[in-house]
Amino acid sequence: MALIALIVLVLFIGLILLGVYNRLVSLRQNVNQGEADIDAQLRMRNDLIPNLVETVKGYAAHEKSTLDAVIAARNSAMTANGPAAQAAAEGQLSGALKNLFALAENYPDLKANSNFQELQKQLTYTEEMLAAARRAYNSVVADYNGAIEHFPAVLFAGMLGFKPRAFHRLSEAEAVTMGQPPAVKF
Repeated sequence: MALIALIVLVLFIGLILLGVYNRLVSLRQNVNQGEADIDAQLRMRNDLIPNLVETVKGYAAHEKSTLDAVIAARNSAMTANGPAAQAAAEGQLSGALKNLFALAENYPDLKANSNFQELQKQLTYTEEMLAAARRAYNSVVADYNGAIEHFPAVLFAGMLGFKPRAFHRLSEAEAVTMGQPPAVKF
């Protein structure tokens, strides 16, 4: 009788472990998918930027430093690894793009150019999609991190190789501009 009780207990613990493991694997995959979604949006944005810069170059050849800063920030963002490094590089890129759009204000013909308008519209859409991907990523990271800290998963998660993941946070440059009202021009 004691042997049957022991077997039932081992099976019960095994089933709990199996359920915990499968749930954590599923949540980890959600986090990986969130990272991939952010990467896809970043790739899309990084593909648009050279076209935008080339369009502006035709109108503002003497504004080379602004254009070079955008390209350098884009290259830095493309090579950044990890959420923290990506956030910092993206902050620099966002600042460089703001300078580029400010530069466009000085060239009425450029602002009226259909290629520039379309690229700016696509970039705005991509930025919105990127923000949505970051929110989704942070949501699945919260679920995943919470799951590995809840009982009974907390007993097994470390042994099974499940480690907490980092949230996507604003870079310092982005955090500074968050408190400032947007510039509205008519």
